[in-house]
Amino acid sequence: MKKQFHILNGDSLKERFPENIQGEIIVARECLVDGNVQGNSLSELYKIRAQFIGNNYDGYDAQDYFEKTVPEFEKMQRIPDHADINLWFEDDLFCQVNFWFVINLLSKAKNEYNYFLIRPKSHSQFGFGGLHDSEIISAYDNRFKLSKLNVLAKLWESYQVGDHKELVKLSKQLESLYPFMINAVEAHIASIPIDGGLGRPTESLIQIMDELNTAEFAPIFKEFCKREAIYGYGDLQVKRLLKEIKSSS
Repeated sequence: MKKQFHILNGDSLKERFPENIQGEIIVARECLVDGNVQGNSLSELYKIRAQFIGNNYDGYDAQDYFEKTVPEFEKMQRIPDHADINLWFEDDLFCQVNFWFVINLLSKAKNEYNYFLIRPKSHSQFGFGGLHDSEIISAYDNRFKLSKLNVLAKLWESYQVGDHKELVKLSKQLESLYPFMINAVEAHIASIPIDGGLGRPTESLIQIMDELNTAEFAPIFKEFCKREAIYGYGDLQVKRLLKEIKSSS
């Protein structure tokens, strides 16, 4: 059997990853769905991301980014030729943007890999976090091999420069293989404020606050995750949006 590498989207799955699934675990410890992703090189991107994370996310500063996030991406760049790379990413926008970046990063290695995508059998706001060990193992057993990798890699490039037309075009090229991708792309485009609007996530949060008649985070976050599961936002992303709403009111 070829050497197995498992790239997980965040630490929550790593903490409960079944021991009988063999292979090296690497964590995509990022949230590229949020904040500035510009940069003409990887080093420039990492500096921009470290600054953004340090300025906006409590408990994870720029030094943490270079000590805990960047090394994981460097591990991906060192995966040996002819390995199996298992990508554990769900359908929501948070996961998909990280997935696009990882595929793009790996494509630059010019190595021959077998790429596999692993997704939950059924999709909910809880994703892999809502699965038992046996269900996680079943998802791995039912992994499917990725193709059209050159098109997948271009998704990140289009996302990074904000080329929404190209994102839609690429996702439609991939629709027969990855029908879930267009939903993430459309959700991303809807999140961009235009014509005086605030973007779908912010507008949804305001509506939830009005309907629940509360500014308390827990019930707002719970309802947002239920209504807007396509975004896959965690508490840090929602807290940042709520902070922006309160500061502008």
